[in-house]
Amino acid sequence: MLHSPISADLARLRDLVSAHAVDGGLRGERLMDLVLAVNEAITNVLDHGGAAGTLTVRTRPGAVVVEIEDVAGHLTRDHLVEAKIEPGASHGYGLWIIQRLCDQVRLDQTGQGSRLTLTMHVPFTETGR
Repeated sequence: MLHSPISADLARLRDLVSAHAVDGGLRGERLMDLVLAVNEAITNVLDHGGAAGTLTVRTRPGAVVVEIEDVAGHLTRDHLVEAKIEPGASHGYGLWIIQRLCDQVRLDQTGQGSRLTLTMHVPFTETGR
């Protein structure tokens, strides 16, 4: 398990997520999708979530689960539902991208902020079974 404070060192956090996801059996395009989704979520924390929080990566049989927690708690389920691409917009695609890349996306309010949980299933052929 990885548990790390969120920082502006996105390259380091991407590398940590990638290494733990590989340990959990994720490979190829699905690995890259997860890393991109986590990068988007962390960027949102830095820009809108109080610029602080934690990143947790867990592996379980058949899945890699990443939790991104912020301290502001501004992110709501409505943000997820309303996420879309606006023609001509130069930003604001993060939640839309995250939901298209990950197998499951869940948002919870923790009382201390928001927790976005991203799940990627490890394809049966990638687990070696």
